[in-house]
Amino acid sequence: MLQAHVQDWPWKGKPIVLVGLMGAGKTTVGRRLAQRLRLPFVDADHEIEAAAGMSISDIFEKFGEPYFRDGERRVIARLIDGTPKVIATGGGAFINDDTRGLILDQAIAIWLDAEPAVLADRVRRRDTRPLLRGRDPEEILAELAAIRNPFYALAPIRVQSVVAPHDTTVDEILKAIRT
Repeated sequence: MLQAHVQDWPWKGKPIVLVGLMGAGKTTVGRRLAQRLRLPFVDADHEIEAAAGMSISDIFEKFGEPYFRDGERRVIARLIDGTPKVIATGGGAFINDDTRGLILDQAIAIWLDAEPAVLADRVRRRDTRPLLRGRDPEEILAELAAIRNPFYALAPIRVQSVVAPHDTTVDEILKAIRT
């Protein structure tokens, strides 16, 4: 049986920026959302790596988090150029006051919220997350949620990212932006 989806339509509004903790599905859901809205998809982390000529892990290791966050802010400012698109951000992007202000002013921010246990299950599949190296993912994600969720809550749209097909989350986003 095919799952019924919310009607797809071309989006002509502001850029849509997905925020939330690592593992919330920003990249995977973002790609599907962009496809459904007939928009380009951009992963801010990939753009940062391209601009820096190195991986995010290497940037963190060589220069530290403050340097990375400054570069992240500049890349996101370049991506939010007024043209409709879907942008997936890194988990810490929305915590930066300047980056958050830019996103809230010039885009539609959507918080993909998920429980730390769900996030931990998803991120255990890859060892590319600098903030998780050598530590228990669920413990770290619970700590990050306690710090970051009040910032994510400033996004005008909140969609629960649950253990379900990604199109379920996409449908919830489409319902939310339609209103």
